[in-house]
Amino acid sequence: MEVTMIHFYPDLMNLYGSYANVSALRRYLERLGCTVKMETVIPCGSADFTHGDFFYMGAGTERTAKAVMEDFARFREDLKAAAADGAAMLFAGTAMELLGKSVRDADGTEYSAAGLAEFTTERRKTRIVGDVYGHTELFPEAVVGFMNKCGVITGVETPLLSKVNLGHGNELPGGPEGFHWKNVFASELTGPLLIKNPRMLETVAAAVYARRGQPLPVDRPPDPWAETGYTVTEEQLRKRI
Repeated sequence: MEVTMIHFYPDLMNLYGSYANVSALRRYLERLGCTVKMETVIPCGSADFTHGDFFYMGAGTERTAKAVMEDFARFREDLKAAAADGAAMLFAGTAMELLGKSVRDADGTEYSAAGLAEFTTERRKTRIVGDVYGHTELFPEAVVGFMNKCGVITGVETPLLSKVNLGHGNELPGGPEGFHWKNVFASELTGPLLIKNPRMLETVAAAVYARRGQPLPVDRPPDPWAETGYTVTEEQLRKRI
């Protein structure tokens, strides 16, 4: 199976090693026998949403995210149509904020975002920094990661993590975190998310296969390094709860 991955602003939105998310997914799909074609989108560049199987944007500083927000907004209708059609998407870190209705800076200036969802982001002068340990309804294993943000996100109706046992959620400590709708996954967790969480990587890969109307292969090559890394991190964070 040939898979087309479209990566938005890889040079600008690559904070905390966010590029590793798309690299990990590509390697995973290739191990399953897929041929992966990578396409990148730069500011003022074009993007063909009709043939993409997976769309990705990584984390950036608040200043960088604001810089690409206006450019990304021109894809608003194509983004909504692809998401509604079941395209797999991952938005990591501050890229999640660009999916909502608007972003308000600490000085009160408000910017329109892509509008895929109705949530809003208010950026504050103090940062929210720390480890996160939570749970999603997508699989039984815990989700682990690290958070460094200043945005408080309100109005998320379908979070990715239904509960955070350690750390901060979208709005409050212990609250839900991220956003999930159809095959769209978004989270402020870094680490990167798909490197730290093998089950999340597997879930996103399954969404790519579902886009083609196929199930994820039953026989999947193991990754003992990723599994060991997750086990150690999960155990240590669980001890702090």
